[in-house]
Amino acid sequence: MSDTQTSDALHRAQERITELEIKSSYVEDTLDQLNMTIYRQQQQIDALIAEVRNLRQQVPTDGGGGGRNLRDELPPHY
Repeated sequence: MSDTQTSDALHRAQERITELEIKSSYVEDTLDQLNMTIYRQQQQIDALIAEVRNLRQQVPTDGGGGGRNLRDELPPHY
């Protein structure tokens, strides 16, 4: 190989390395964004689970929900 061919090959290799580094940077940024999204979603899931637990504790456990009459829930002006 001549010096010109070697220089051209080296230049192309450096360009490819630079392109790969740029792509790697974009992938790393996307991965960080996805990780943050997953973290926030997990926080929301945890909050929703806690809220469901609280709601379940508020529901009477005696099974008396079947005895309610919908007429009892009508506003007084009906």
